[in-house]
Amino acid sequence: MPELTPREVVAKLDEHIVGQDDAKRAVAIALRNRWRWKQLPEEMRKEVTPKNIIMIGPTGVGKTEITRRLANLTGAPFVKVEATKYTEVGYYGRDVESMIRDLVEASIQLVKVRKREEVRKPAEQRVEDRLLDLLVPSLNDDLPSSDADDDAKSHAAKRERIRHKFREMLQAGELEDRKVEIDIEQRTSPVQVFSNMGIEQMDVDFQNMFEKIMPKHHQHRELTVAQARKVLLEQEMDALLDKDAIHEEAIELAEETGMVFVDEIDKVCGSQEASKSTDVSRQGVQRDLLPIVEGTTVQTRYGNVKTDHMLFIAAGAFHSTRPSDLMPELQGRFPLRVELTDLGRDDFLRILTEPTRSLTKQYEALLSTDGVDLKFETSGLEAVADIAWQANQTTQNIGARRLHTILEKLLEDVSFAAPDESGKVVINADYVHEKLKAAMQSEDLDKFIL
Repeated sequence: MPELTPREVVAKLDEHIVGQDDAKRAVAIALRNRWRWKQLPEEMRKEVTPKNIIMIGPTGVGKTEITRRLANLTGAPFVKVEATKYTEVGYYGRDVESMIRDLVEASIQLVKVRKREEVRKPAEQRVEDRLLDLLVPSLNDDLPSSDADDDAKSHAAKRERIRHKFREMLQAGELEDRKVEIDIEQRTSPVQVFSNMGIEQMDVDFQNMFEKIMPKHHQHRELTVAQARKVLLEQEMDALLDKDAIHEEAIELAEETGMVFVDEIDKVCGSQEASKSTDVSRQGVQRDLLPIVEGTTVQTRYGNVKTDHMLFIAAGAFHSTRPSDLMPELQGRFPLRVELTDLGRDDFLRILTEPTRSLTKQYEALLSTDGVDLKFETSGLEAVADIAWQANQTTQNIGARRLHTILEKLLEDVSFAAPDESGKVVINADYVHEKLKAAMQSEDLDKFIL
């Protein structure tokens, strides 16, 4: 994928996310700086560190979506974690380094998908040969007895002709419903044997050894050729992959382009209202998070991973706390701060209409599968935006997520009756007010609170 300029990144984000221009510009510049970093001489690269970002804003305004779309644009490994889960068990909860292990796993999946496409053609050829072996088993017993003058060569030639005929039939799709028997390997997972802390915190070498000694179970299954082809293709692509090379490439990809999104960072800030034990837990998470953001080496089952050049994006609502309540050392590792604004009525209207896969387009596509021609008129969209904004102002502000709740209630009757009553349904202001009239009164808005 070619490197995008900051302007191009913002334009791509605009296709899916409404508003929040400051946040889009910040992440676009951070992304471009990674490309610039790769162009530097080796000695200079060691001195340049990523400019990590803190996004400040209420829930539902696009913090997570901006980061997730950014990772999709670049094909970079991405992991989203909640800072609060590191405080849930005892003082420290889950091992903070596990976020880097999760990132490496995500990176491996990205590399594996790319490598699997590279070996798809040879794998398909091997699958075809295996299917022929299943369809045309050893013909030495199946062929009629040879005449005295038949020799081994003629027998082999006859077998090859039959195999060639079956190959033509297989390629023409004439044998898709023929049944074959294949072996499927099933490995017992050892995870459930251990505590809820997970197998990832075991010693790396011990974990690998444990997985190797787990018994492998083979299951014989009778499948059609069409079904067997899918199973065999997975097996052959896995067999053609160089796992060590994938792990090395994945670690490099994670180190140079990995993105870690730490949500609810404000929940690990200390506050005067917090109890002493809770405050100790929060401070502990910050202390554990500091070296990872600052740059350290994390041991994983695939090798050591350096976090020096990973991009960390933290986010939080900061209702009762401020970024300055974080440890000073941790604050210094997030030099860029971006405030995301609350969504207004006009923002809701844009969210319903502008994105390439907006909620309205999603519902139109879903209901079209049942033969319902759903059409949203401008007046109907404006009414939905008005109700969403009013609900957020009167009750808990949950941002754009409010639209999901309201649209689901609005289209509940249509969705229920769609299989039996196909046809055209027009959503205008009168329709919205009729279906959601209870929501127009503030005392009934609790029905739309998630």
